[in-house]
Amino acid sequence: MPASPSPSPLFVTTRWSVVLAAKHQDSQQAMETLCRAYWYPLYAYVRRDGHTPHDAQDLTQEFFARLVEKDWLRAAGPEQGRFRTFLLVAMKRFLINEWHKNTSQKRGGHITHVPLDAEDAERRFASEPDLAPDAMFERRWAMTLLEQTLTSLEAEFAAASKAEDFQALKHCLTLDRGSISYPELAAKTGCTEGAARVAVHRLRKRFRELFRASIAATLAEGEDVDMEMKHVVAVLSSV
Repeated sequence: MPASPSPSPLFVTTRWSVVLAAKHQDSQQAMETLCRAYWYPLYAYVRRDGHTPHDAQDLTQEFFARLVEKDWLRAAGPEQGRFRTFLLVAMKRFLINEWHKNTSQKRGGHITHVPLDAEDAERRFASEPDLAPDAMFERRWAMTLLEQTLTSLEAEFAAASKAEDFQALKHCLTLDRGSISYPELAAKTGCTEGAARVAVHRLRKRFRELFRASIAATLAEGEDVDMEMKHVVAVLSSV
C-alpha cells in the first residue's frame, strides 16, 4: 500500500481549488463535482427543516442552479473559512429569500442539474437520527468526508492489487485494538500474525492521513486542521 501522505485524487471533490474553478463560466465539470459531493447533506438539512421529499428535491436542485446563475460562488474562497459553513449559510439564505414556489421552474430546466436519486435519498433519510436541521447537516457533512476517505483508501488498495485485503481489514478501522483477532486476519489474508498486525497499523495510519487531508482541504489556509478534525470526529460520535 502506498505510504505517501499526499491525498488521493478522489479528494478533489473537497478542495477549495474546485470551488474556485467552479466560479468560471467554463466550469460545468467543477460545479457538477461539487454537486455530487455535497447534495445529500444539504438535502437532509432541507428535509429536516420540514419540507416534503418532493419540495426538498426541488429546493436542492434550485439551490445548486442558483449557485451558477446568481454567481453566489463569487463570495466563496479559502479566505472565507470553512466551505461547509459557506454552503449552510448560503442554503439558509436561499430558503428564506430566494425560493418562491409559485414562480419556480420545473426540475430539469436549469443550467445545473444535480444528479439526485430521490428514492435513495429518502431511504437514507429514513434511517437518520432525529436531529435539528443544523446538526443534521453537520452529521451528513462529516459522514460525507468519512465515506470519501474510505472510498479513497479502497482505491489505493485496488491500485496495489490488494482489494481483497482491504475487504478483510476494513472492519479494523472501527474496532478497539484489543478486540481485533489477528490470527483470523492472518488466515484471511494469507500472512503471518505479525504481518497482519503491521497491515492493520498501516491501514489505520493511512486512513488518518487521508481523513485529515480531506478535512484540511475544506479549510482556509492557516485554520487549525486538528481542531476541525476533532470537531468532525465528535459529530460522528455524537449519535
